[in-house]
Amino acid sequence: MQISPSILSADFANLERELERVANADWAHVDVMDGHFVPNLTIGLPVVEALVKVSPIPLDAHLMIEDPDRWAPMYAEAGCQSVTFHIEAAHEPRALSRALRAAGARAGMAVKPRTDFAPYAELLPELDMVLVMTVEPGFGGQSFMADQMPKVRQVREAVRRHGGEIWIQVDGGVSADTIEQCAEAGADVFVAGSAVYGAEDAAAAVDELRALVTSHAH
Repeated sequence: MQISPSILSADFANLERELERVANADWAHVDVMDGHFVPNLTIGLPVVEALVKVSPIPLDAHLMIEDPDRWAPMYAEAGCQSVTFHIEAAHEPRALSRALRAAGARAGMAVKPRTDFAPYAELLPELDMVLVMTVEPGFGGQSFMADQMPKVRQVREAVRRHGGEIWIQVDGGVSADTIEQCAEAGADVFVAGSAVYGAEDAAAAVDELRALVTSHAH
């Protein structure tokens, strides 16, 4: 059960300090948005390269970008230990996953709320993580979509059938109120943005979220 606070809700002018605030987390979730695949623009490769050098915890890059086939391997080469591309944007997901692993990163595949997972279950042997979005990607602070829990269960069941060590991540509206239903559905990596960075004590918020889900460990 791992907690990956999203720096989308952090103070962009002080990212090094903001990473230190969550040094007790398992990962720092970095939302890369290009203004094309999603209607928002955040940070790109130069900033991520700088964050890798100062982060006390590994970076979990979530690429909400067009043409991840071209760009995603660069994030792995930059030192992100987990790189997630959107299946809706990838042209050759199998080759892309292999390129990410070859560059030393865990390969993740993300699905948007309206994207069915079933057609992509055959990619599981190439993947280290599946990210089930629990909001429409693009902006932080959105409401959690409980209707995505059946999809989390579906992915968990597919992973169980496949075997192997594949993590299931949820991202969007994850908080103390919603995290347990995610764990019950089968998620084991939890992205939380405003629930962590909106708290007075971000590290305490991370500990609280972890405590809520440790009882649900698979």
